[in-house]
Amino acid sequence: MSFFKKIFSREKKETLDKGLEKTKTSVFSKLSKAIAGKSKVDDEVLDNLEEVLVSSDVGVETTLKIIERIEARVAKDKYLGTSELHELLKEEIAALLSENNSEDGEEFKVPEKSVPHVIMVVGVNGVGKTTTIGKLAHQFKTAGNKVVLGAADTFRAAAVDQLIIWSERAGVPIVSQGMNADPASVAFDTLQSAVGQNADVVLIDTAGRLHNKVNLMNELSKIKRVMQKVIPDAPHEVLLVLDGSTGQNAIEQAKQFTKATEVTALALTKIDGTAKGGVVIGISDQFKIPVKYIGVGEGMNDLQVFNRTEFVDSLFSSDKA
Repeated sequence: MSFFKKIFSREKKETLDKGLEKTKTSVFSKLSKAIAGKSKVDDEVLDNLEEVLVSSDVGVETTLKIIERIEARVAKDKYLGTSELHELLKEEIAALLSENNSEDGEEFKVPEKSVPHVIMVVGVNGVGKTTTIGKLAHQFKTAGNKVVLGAADTFRAAAVDQLIIWSERAGVPIVSQGMNADPASVAFDTLQSAVGQNADVVLIDTAGRLHNKVNLMNELSKIKRVMQKVIPDAPHEVLLVLDGSTGQNAIEQAKQFTKATEVTALALTKIDGTAKGGVVIGISDQFKIPVKYIGVGEGMNDLQVFNRTEFVDSLFSSDKA
């Protein structure tokens, strides 16, 4: 690894540590109370741990899996001290994320077999969808890729205007037809433009309304069909953006969108402003969809490729433990 890569990697890890600080502080505070006065992991400690994980928005189903894994380890090792509980949690959560395909991602690399690589971005209004697209555009461009944006969320005038502003910030071209244009037509024009420009990455914004799941499903299906007239296997990725600070509400949104379309990856935003960072673990486990990006700050570089090893390390490595 070069000197500059080492510096970047260290800065990225420090940003992740800072972004997870509220969740980490909350988890360790609750965990300390859960094991107070206990020297070994017994049924009472496990019950308390279950409460800690559920209250940290890991989710009931995922929490029960983690507890079962720890129970099995305790039974196998016969005696397990509470001092080992942090490391044990770290190991089991990392293993769980690995099983749910949340492997350590590569830094904004475009698959060679799909160029241009078309990403259709979905998510309800207010979760940070447009901001995420802007940050992705910046990151992909910084990594040396030619990026084109498509403003296919034509339901809100603000969505189109916001994406135009982000395209200017990131310094990438955008295809837009304004409010009330046919989203599929925008997507079609975007892909034609991207092919003409020999683009590497295409990011298509879509409407974020959930008031009628059937309409949403029909609209997203139409956008896909029309894109495939230009690039037969597009979109190569359907990225669902969720607001991590909403905890269990993010899980409900994931349920709705996975019913409406085939979601292939997740982006969790606003993790830095919440103590509910545990929702990353629950969502990954419940939907078996890899968390690909995580937002841990306001800066253009604070949308990171999700790395389960670094995430778990930041969450459970603390001098407060």
